[in-house]
Amino acid sequence: MAIPLQAEEVKENFKFSVPIQIRFSDIDGYMHVNNGVYFNYMEHARALYLHQVCQWNFVQIGAVVANVNLDFHKPINFFDQIQAYVRCVHLGSSSFKLEQVLMGNKTNGGATVFSRAIITMVTVDLKSMKSLSLPDEYVAKIRQQDGLEA
Repeated sequence: MAIPLQAEEVKENFKFSVPIQIRFSDIDGYMHVNNGVYFNYMEHARALYLHQVCQWNFVQIGAVVANVNLDFHKPINFFDQIQAYVRCVHLGSSSFKLEQVLMGNKTNGGATVFSRAIITMVTVDLKSMKSLSLPDEYVAKIRQQDGLEA
């Protein structure tokens, strides 16, 4: 993975974000959000991205995770205010890569990048669980949202 993004870069380069509510049950014995919970936050943001940007029909076409590379930069504490940022960085024929960042304000001050991930998703037929080509309408909407060239 690349060098961690700065907060200004995230705000400039990601058009989609969603606030994340930290629940008391997310906190582990080290008094910060457990590392496994980061995956839940990102899953929630991905689903909203696909629904809001593409109007993805999850009943007909699945989008399954094929690979996750997640870098943890700073711990998230209970009173931190965080946002999950999502953008598409690559479109293939049946797969696509999303970059996701958890970023927000620490209780003691400025904006902080907590984590950054690259997630490879594959579109699948939900009956056969075999890969499908990305629907052209979804590709067009993602290109428009994230400025990807054809």
